[in-house]
Amino acid sequence: MDDAMWAGTVTIAGHARGELEAYLARPLGNAPRGGVVVIHHMPGYDPGTKEFVRTFAAHGYAAIAPNLYSREGAGVSPDDQAAAARAKGGVPDEQLVGDVAGAAAHLNALEHANGRIGVIGHCSGGRHAFLAACVLDLDAAVDCYGAFVVNDPPEDYPTGARSIRSKAPNLSCPLLGLFGEDDRFPAPDEVAALDEALTELGKEHEFHTYPGAGHAFFAVERPAFRPAAAKDGWEKIFAFFGRHLAA
Repeated sequence: MDDAMWAGTVTIAGHARGELEAYLARPLGNAPRGGVVVIHHMPGYDPGTKEFVRTFAAHGYAAIAPNLYSREGAGVSPDDQAAAARAKGGVPDEQLVGDVAGAAAHLNALEHANGRIGVIGHCSGGRHAFLAACVLDLDAAVDCYGAFVVNDPPEDYPTGARSIRSKAPNLSCPLLGLFGEDDRFPAPDEVAALDEALTELGKEHEFHTYPGAGHAFFAVERPAFRPAAAKDGWEKIFAFFGRHLAA
C-alpha cells in the first residue's frame, strides 16, 4: 500500500458560509478516490480526530474533519472552544448539517475526487453522522456509538441534542453501526430499536455490537479502549467504505 499523503490545516466554508478551520489529509497519488468527512466527538477537534483523518488517507481516501467549534473564536485553543460549545449544549443540528455539506463540497472539489462521499463520527459525532445522512445526499455513513439518535438525553444531561429517530425514513445511504454492549448512551435496547425501525423502512444497514466494550472503545488514549473491538471495527469500516465509496 502506498500511503504517502499530504496532511494539514485548511479553511472551508460551512453553514451559512461561515469560515471553519478543518484538518485535511489526502493521498499523493493520482488514483480516483472517495472522500470521508470525519465528524469529531463532543470533546472537540482533538489529536485523536486528526489521527482518524490520516488513517483514512493512508487507506486511499481524501478525508477531512471540520472543526465544528470554529465559531467559538479564532486563536482560541481547541479545549476552550470545546468548553464554550458544550456550555451552549453543543452544535445545533441545522448548523451541523451545513458544516458537513461544506466539508463534503471541499472534498469533491479536490483533484482526483470520484464524487462519492461518506461520513463517520463517534459519540455525538455518531449521532451527527446519522443526522447528516438523513438530510444530505451521501453514499455511506458510519455511526460509532452515536448517543441520542433514538431516545432523548436525561433531563440533567448537558446537551441540547434530541432524538432524531423520526428522520430515519429519509436516510439517504447505507449505514454501518458499531456499538458496545456495555454502553449506556446508546444502550443496547436503543440500538435494537433503531435496527428494527430501519429494517421496517427497508433501509440498508448493518449493526455490530461488541461484548465487553462500552462507550469510546475506539479511543486509544482512554481506559475505555478495547483493542479487539477497535481492530474489528476498523476492518468493518474499511470494508464498508470500500464497497460504497469506490470509483
